[in-house]
Amino acid sequence: MYQFEAEIPEYRPRGNQTLIASIFLLTGLGLAILYSASYGFGLISKGDGLYYISRQLRPALAGLILFFAASRIKLELLRKIMLPMVIGTLILCILPFFPGIGVTKNGASRWIGIGSIEYQPSELVKLTLPLYLAHIFDKKQNNIGFFTSGVLPPIVITALFFLIIYRQNNLSTAVFIAVNALLIFFLAGVKLRYFFIAVVMMLPLTSLMILTKEHRLRRVISFFWPNWEPQGAGYQVRSSLLTIMSGGILGKGIGQGTRKIASVPEVHSDFIFSAFAEESGFIGVVLLFALFAFFAWQGYRAGCRAPTAYRRLLAYGLVTMIVSQALLNVAVVSGSLPATGIPLPFFSHGGSSLLTTLGMAGLVVNVSRRSHAPDQEENLRQYAREIRRQPLFRQDIGEEFRVKAGEDTNVR
Repeated sequence: MYQFEAEIPEYRPRGNQTLIASIFLLTGLGLAILYSASYGFGLISKGDGLYYISRQLRPALAGLILFFAASRIKLELLRKIMLPMVIGTLILCILPFFPGIGVTKNGASRWIGIGSIEYQPSELVKLTLPLYLAHIFDKKQNNIGFFTSGVLPPIVITALFFLIIYRQNNLSTAVFIAVNALLIFFLAGVKLRYFFIAVVMMLPLTSLMILTKEHRLRRVISFFWPNWEPQGAGYQVRSSLLTIMSGGILGKGIGQGTRKIASVPEVHSDFIFSAFAEESGFIGVVLLFALFAFFAWQGYRAGCRAPTAYRRLLAYGLVTMIVSQALLNVAVVSGSLPATGIPLPFFSHGGSSLLTTLGMAGLVVNVSRRSHAPDQEENLRQYAREIRRQPLFRQDIGEEFRVKAGEDTNVR
């Protein structure tokens, strides 16, 4: 009977490689489509076909650095600085209201500017709020059933972000963030009656917010009656639909689109999906949906396997934030919902969106690094299978061996 000793190699957590591949693929495809969609528009409006893609490459590089940092940072460290992160994000969201710092475009005060650099703080909320909600609900697991001590604090923070973003004249983003926050509330186990109360309060409040702004009301009316103002509020969506339909089954080919150049306003930004559909056709659209679905599957899978409630809620919240934003953008561009200012993640021009999206994706990868770590028993079994493939066992000398992993353990 032969015996030998072997050291079990230390397990080193690695991110989900297929999840990382899908993120890189979305980022690369987004840059390629932005180049194609914006070249003609940049040539006409700026005199430089590379204007928009060159401005996107800088935040893309910074976003990749943030992605790798977020995928490697210890999440417990983020929990320790959660309060400063929330306060800092709140302050950044208030800065657009200050003259000299805030930048106003089309009547909306959503950006802060330092020199040639501009940033939209409401994008940062999409990252900070899921981090905070996952942290607070994990911390207050035993108080979820109590409104004052368990549910009220996250409601207050969510409401603060909602009101500040609404005051920036950005109702669509405020509602989008609030709805995604409610999903995390639900997954955390908050009682259903609180959701009923929230819906009863939000419906009339949101309706009032729409009715008090002319441009919002015109968008809603144009959605229900597309022919009401075909050259006004309904023009952008109508042009987008015609551009999408012109792509047919196979599309016109990347770089060969024609309607995107002059027919669709903001084709390089919120309506970039119409340019993609024109050039790639129905087949390309299906493949894009499949890519986002694959990213969602890998992200939710990482959340399901996460060892703590904090990591599970964080993965669910961040993946839902990215995927639901993509679905909302496509629904708007295809005329299924009233027009909003929600960009298509990874694709739309805008450094704030791309930077934040890559940061969120990095945190999802971070969760996946610890979500599939094998326990000691499985590690022993895996190493035993590798040992059995050695020539010693192929000679039928023996069927028992001793593995040393802190202490001697028999594995059969």
